[in-house]
Amino acid sequence: MIHHPWRRAFAVAVLLFATQAAFAQTPKTVLLQDLTWTELRDQIQAGKTTIIIPIGGTEQSGPDVALGKHNARAAWLSQRIAEGLGNALVAPVIAYVPEGSYAPPTAHMRFPGTITIPDDVFEKMLESAANSFAVHGFRNIVFLGDHGGYQKDLQRVAAHLNKTWSGSAARAFAPPEYYAASSDGYAQILRQRGYRDDEIGTHAGLADTSLQLAVAPQMVRLDRLHSSAKLGPADGVYGGDPRRASAALGRPGIDAIVSRTVDAIRKDTAGR
Repeated sequence: MIHHPWRRAFAVAVLLFATQAAFAQTPKTVLLQDLTWTELRDQIQAGKTTIIIPIGGTEQSGPDVALGKHNARAAWLSQRIAEGLGNALVAPVIAYVPEGSYAPPTAHMRFPGTITIPDDVFEKMLESAANSFAVHGFRNIVFLGDHGGYQKDLQRVAAHLNKTWSGSAARAFAPPEYYAASSDGYAQILRQRGYRDDEIGTHAGLADTSLQLAVAPQMVRLDRLHSSAKLGPADGVYGGDPRRASAALGRPGIDAIVSRTVDAIRKDTAGR
């Protein structure tokens, strides 16, 4: 069998063209940081005018959960929420948030690895990010905060931005349903399944750890989790016991957070 050089050259050209075409396609992603500026421009013009700003925090969560818990969870949940909305993109996660004082250390700052910034710096950072997105054509700027300590900051920033933006097309939102679903809402789900409040906890307990196992299990040290004695405030665990935590237990909480937040954002932005 004779192989003609032109056939081989043609096959190589076809393969090269197909490869270039594949790389030229806009990736199917809701993550802003994975898009080029022209791809982003085109998506905004096509109707993706909602941007979610996920806000996490870098803090201790006991000896069993990694310091980036809130960052991983906010990123994962925001992606699911954006996909559920269909007209939204997700900004990079904000990982530097108020976590207490450092002179002297208070709250989570008493544990190595926690990073804190002042409330006014945090609020100014959020305002700057939101103004950036408004300039680029986003109409709905949504703050989703995974940590309870700065929820009032988010409300203040949204109110200030909306006053500043009066008369423009842009609006800021900080739907309380996101954090409510992940805290009191999820605790209620666990109570209905027979778990006690002194096990559920408020920080690094059963609830917190189960949510993390459902989202980023590699961040939970299972060997320590199941072998340790009951932990307490000196260990960074507040009001709970994480030893019976599981991904299966976390999934109903994750589903509730996503569905309730999607519904809240749709209601807030309806008709805009």
